[in-house]
Amino acid sequence: MCKVLQVSEAGYYKWSRRQSKPYKYDELLAKIRQIRADNPDYGAHRIYLYLRLYQGYTGSYYIILKLCKTHNLMLKKKHNCRGITKADLAAQASANLIKQDFSAASPNQKWLGDITEIPTADGKLYLAAVLDCFDGTIVGFKMANHMRAELCVEAFTSGVKRYQAYGMIFHSDRGSQYTSRIYRQTLAQHGAKQSMSSTGKCYDNARMESFFATLKKESIYKFRSETMSMEKVKSIVFRFIETYYNRKRIYTPNGGYPPLMMRSNYYQRSLPQAV
Repeated sequence: MCKVLQVSEAGYYKWSRRQSKPYKYDELLAKIRQIRADNPDYGAHRIYLYLRLYQGYTGSYYIILKLCKTHNLMLKKKHNCRGITKADLAAQASANLIKQDFSAASPNQKWLGDITEIPTADGKLYLAAVLDCFDGTIVGFKMANHMRAELCVEAFTSGVKRYQAYGMIFHSDRGSQYTSRIYRQTLAQHGAKQSMSSTGKCYDNARMESFFATLKKESIYKFRSETMSMEKVKSIVFRFIETYYNRKRIYTPNGGYPPLMMRSNYYQRSLPQAV
């Protein structure tokens, strides 16, 4: 048979012995499959971070990547960079203070804001949200059946009250809600410096757009929101943000730590050390 297959006897027996042994990554692959089953939106990198943080994995990320590729466990990425706000061309726009630098050394230094819409059986539901660049926490959000400036004001002030924040840079697009007098007055009352994206450049607020994409991919698109009441959809969005995204979801920019866990770790490190 070896002559027919044009292989050496030594090579055949080496291959045969290898077949009788269990695959060395069987246990790791089983863990990966279980993580994907519990978290179907986790890609290779997020699976690696989960294994490292919660299961004591010390191996290479590239092993996880290879196993995901080999066993058809990779995710397909989709990019959507279409906003719903409309610029007020007559309003004076603020300078772009962020310039696509979404990093922050501590909480409440840089906040991002934007609006998205979700179809429901009762009409469109609008969600205004505010994200902290330090850890990705959604510090404030508000939902309503309109997208007036008051919706954005309430999202911002809810974050200010919850985290006792003051003097941050607040970045958004040039939508009329954010250039309105009431919004700018609200920012001024809390010492916030307004920053705005350049016209037509959605990547100037890419991290905020990324949150909305995550919300829709991992929650909204998994059920037919257009067949549900607005109150039901509000409840689903609230639970996704408050119980999952902020507290449990593996967050890649934080080295895997969920946003509020990252924030808690920061404040624990900031406490005076006992002598």
